[in-house]
Amino acid sequence: MTDQTFPWRIGSRRAKIVAIGAAALLAGGVAISPAAFGDAPPAKFPAAEIHKPSPMPDRIMLTPTTTPSTSQRVTWRAQAPAEWARAEILEAPRALGDVAPPSGAVTRLSALSSTPVNTSLGYASTYHTVEFTDLKPNTRYTYRVGDGTNWSEWIDFTTAASNFEPFSFIYYGDAQNYIDSAVPRVFRQAFADRPQAKAIVNAGDLIDNANSEEQWGQWYKAGSFIDGQINNISVPGNHEYSGGLSQFWRPQFPYPDNGPGNAELKQTVYYVDYQGVRFIALDSNYQSNSTLMAAQTAWLESVLKDNPNKWTVVTFHHPVYSTTGTRNNPNVRNQWGPLFEKYGVDLVLQGHDHSYGRGNVTTARKTAAVHNSTVYAVSVSGGKMYALNNGQNWTGNGAEVTSTSQNTQLYQLIDVEQDTLRFEARYANGEHHDGFLIRKNDAGERTVNELRTAENTVGEHVAVDKTTVAVKGEVTVSAFGYDPGEKVAVQLRKAGDGRNVAGKDEIFIANLKADELGRISYVLTVPATAKADNTYEVFLSSVNQKITSPILTLTK
Repeated sequence: MTDQTFPWRIGSRRAKIVAIGAAALLAGGVAISPAAFGDAPPAKFPAAEIHKPSPMPDRIMLTPTTTPSTSQRVTWRAQAPAEWARAEILEAPRALGDVAPPSGAVTRLSALSSTPVNTSLGYASTYHTVEFTDLKPNTRYTYRVGDGTNWSEWIDFTTAASNFEPFSFIYYGDAQNYIDSAVPRVFRQAFADRPQAKAIVNAGDLIDNANSEEQWGQWYKAGSFIDGQINNISVPGNHEYSGGLSQFWRPQFPYPDNGPGNAELKQTVYYVDYQGVRFIALDSNYQSNSTLMAAQTAWLESVLKDNPNKWTVVTFHHPVYSTTGTRNNPNVRNQWGPLFEKYGVDLVLQGHDHSYGRGNVTTARKTAAVHNSTVYAVSVSGGKMYALNNGQNWTGNGAEVTSTSQNTQLYQLIDVEQDTLRFEARYANGEHHDGFLIRKNDAGERTVNELRTAENTVGEHVAVDKTTVAVKGEVTVSAFGYDPGEKVAVQLRKAGDGRNVAGKDEIFIANLKADELGRISYVLTVPATAKADNTYEVFLSSVNQKITSPILTLTK
């Protein structure tokens, strides 16, 4: 037989020897590369070829308008003359392809703008923007973009409801580095966990070099189809600046022009109201520019003061409280921090420090697992890591850091309900890191509760207004972390019992119900059956918690 009879055989003597040798080495547990036999490695495929535009649309992105229940902006990149850039939209049908939309169902419109950006790879990338208007609230639509001949695939999105409706959104810290290798799995895992998310918040440093066509191309590839169906709410970090704002920013992100009015802040400082949440974007890159900081601070107070939404989320890049090194942003902290506390901002979402940190002002602490103020979060989604700084920028400025992580990539899932907001941070592999639940009533009162664990639902979590009290005297008992209406049994027992169940030595005091924020407060009268010159503790027992107070010393 000949080699021609068996086309699967390797045709040359040298190739046969290489194959046999490699097989022998593999059988012996040793891997070997072709380079060992003198073959040159494959050439790196040029970035200019990977990312060059074509008439086929790519980099498709949803950006919100000021009226997200009735309008939607979409941007994309394509080699298409401005007069031909266009889009089509219809209410999402059950089928497309062989099933043609009914006559008149498809609305066609031209692009609002077409902006060429001269890139670092020797060609121009042209970004087109279209705005769909007169849409129905809370309605699913299907759209595509193109030039009339070369079209994208059909993509679906759903408009916001006109009033409050529960929804989820995703938050990322800096992507910036390893965008093509380490970042995509974070974005994909987050989407897998919240496929119905309505928005993605990026807290700056999406890329490393402000005007790198290659890196912007990598960032878009990391998000892929997700960006075309979920609204993007981004702010620039310091790496979006290089002698000024990245030339890519405004063509890619035509955000609402409702900021302070300074030309430098256009479409980097803005707000969006979405289904009961006000999202506020700030540009902390100007923290050393007194004029632009003053303009942002005055504008920030105005949009916080006149805010019809129950929930408020603010995002910018440089943290109020830094988690790494000797970094410090006093102008951000001193000018914006008091406004966040004054107006009850719920979440402040930040980046820059390439690590994870979460905390609050120290004065807001109620128990070890509960506070009642603004939550400040710093996170990272990319592969560049910095070491933690032991929290000194927090503790040195009246705050406390309650959760940290380093050398980890994370994403955050936020679920918004009428009276609760749930935040959870997860690692790139989907494992849980930490989280909390904010309960908030219509008066704006709130509790911020760590997600329950076996550790934080037992032990000393009951607050008392005094630790020495006379028999028949009164002590005010407070506790948090319950579900609204949860039944709580109040008992007094000798200190040092250590059990998490009621027993014969407990003195029953009362049955209570937690309020709408999961709180209880009760004036306990020490019963005459308690013994003076002894120590006791208050024991609160419920379906979710078995917690105690500090030691009470009883006197006559």
